[in-house]
Amino acid sequence: MELRDLELVDFRSYEQVAVALEPGVSVFVGPNGQGKTNLVEAVGYVANHASHRVASDTPLIRSGADRAVVRATVVRDDRDTLVELEIVPGRSNRARLNRSPLPRARDALGVLTAVVFAPEDLALVKGDPAERRRFLDELLVARAPRMAGVRQDYERVLKQRNALLKSAGAAIRSRAAPGEVPATLDVWDAHLAAAGSLLLEARLDLVADLAPLVAKAYAELAPDSGPVTLAYKSSIDAAADELPHGAEALALALRDAMTRVRRQELDRGISLVGPHRDDLGLELGGLPAKGYASHGEAWSYALSLRLAGHDLLASDGTEPVLVLDDVFAELDTQRRAQLAARASRADQVLVTAAVTEDVPALLTGARFAVSFGRVERAS
Repeated sequence: MELRDLELVDFRSYEQVAVALEPGVSVFVGPNGQGKTNLVEAVGYVANHASHRVASDTPLIRSGADRAVVRATVVRDDRDTLVELEIVPGRSNRARLNRSPLPRARDALGVLTAVVFAPEDLALVKGDPAERRRFLDELLVARAPRMAGVRQDYERVLKQRNALLKSAGAAIRSRAAPGEVPATLDVWDAHLAAAGSLLLEARLDLVADLAPLVAKAYAELAPDSGPVTLAYKSSIDAAADELPHGAEALALALRDAMTRVRRQELDRGISLVGPHRDDLGLELGGLPAKGYASHGEAWSYALSLRLAGHDLLASDGTEPVLVLDDVFAELDTQRRAQLAARASRADQVLVTAAVTEDVPALLTGARFAVSFGRVERAS
């Protein structure tokens, strides 16, 4: 896979810019605040339909504009595909493939596969469980775009069930004596368990595939530290290796867990069991990485998660574009060299840096100067 052309219209700081790319390494150099990260953010957006920097799409639209457009030409198996995403505030995004409109924007997922590592990824180790769930789910969708529909179905059911829990709980508390739980809650329990079991099963399989690749990547980046291990932590209150196998069995386990916590759910008005409450446990040297890892160790751990994701997607048959956003300045000499050696083996790598000196000499290739909304190929 190769990202050959990237064009932005009213995206972030760019009124309009077009960049011609090529295989190998491309380095974007410029002072902070000039738009380097905006470029690679757009690459990640085409791949994931989400920004790695903000939760909402609104900040992606240039101030004063009413929409933003990202176009990318992707080459796979010697065939060119033009994917266009239109971002409009308050409305569903629109997508085109080779100029033809798609019924849903998510139908364009999978055209471009990219793995983006950025400073924000430190939250994978030090942040809340939501950061790690998002990491897993984005990787799931990159491996199998149909999982985007599974995620949306689960989120829709979860929203409906939470609304019912909130109204039912309020109704019960308003009576002198406890009332009956609405029979419709059993129906939504079944819906949530069915949708959640598909997502949970996929996550468990993903973590099993990912764990050895993370350990390998960390050992290469930081051979004097570690070892690292991952473990899926389910809200079913069972270790990952104790969970049943198969979506049907997982759905039954989810329903049993919901039954056990129903009173607490009604009291709080939220669903306390399901993939939305799960976490990915990260350990370093047998201790939780969150709270025990140093800044350098946490940085290397987060980077190892992304590199392992890249290796996993490549093993599935299509090597993704690797994006390293302002990474090397944070690494010591040894880890910088190790990362450069790994990155140099990738088919296509996009690197951003404030100064050329931050980029290891091993990463030779195209150089672009980024300044005041202009991107120019260096001679």
